[in-house]
Amino acid sequence: MKAILERAAREGKAQMLAASFDSPRPDRIVWNDRRWEWAAFVFDNGNFDTPWGIDQEGRDRWFTQALAGSPAMFNRSPKAGSLYWLAVRDNDGNWLDGGKTYKLSVPLPVPARLFWSITVYDPETRSQIVTAQDKAALRSLFELKNLGNANSVDLYFGPNAPSGQDSRWIKTIPGKGWFSYFRVYGPQAPAFDGTWKPGDFEEMK
Repeated sequence: MKAILERAAREGKAQMLAASFDSPRPDRIVWNDRRWEWAAFVFDNGNFDTPWGIDQEGRDRWFTQALAGSPAMFNRSPKAGSLYWLAVRDNDGNWLDGGKTYKLSVPLPVPARLFWSITVYDPETRSQIVTAQDKAALRSLFELKNLGNANSVDLYFGPNAPSGQDSRWIKTIPGKGWFSYFRVYGPQAPAFDGTWKPGDFEEMK
């Protein structure tokens, strides 16, 4: 019985991870010309309620990735709250690979009344990536606070920083995949109507 339960736990975790990061649901897509996905399928409440009942798949997806939730985290309207966009693939549709180097172009200004950030996670732990760099996020209030009047900023992700880009780079781990959240706090209308959107992760070859 112990062996059966242990196997069930391992297989259950694997199934939850696959469903969370490789869902075929069309409503996961934020923009049809990008690879970004909604971190959660449902919106406007933190209980995953829909007119036809609880969105069990959506709830499983969210809590496989995250530990907690609130209505403000799922709001999809230009008012107080936050947006969470998930990236697991590059612009060619390939899984993000810790052994490769990627560039992410972000148009500026980001439509955030408060701040924005991008964070890299380890899919095995669903926690922030842990490397010798000891950094998992690039944030508008800290690492990216001195962008001036630039029209865009290029951010980098990979095992080694491109020349001169250490301050705009997050180290990844060869042999392991990773995923990312793009967060917008106090999102404004362009974040919802498609007039502003970040680029996809592009592999640098």
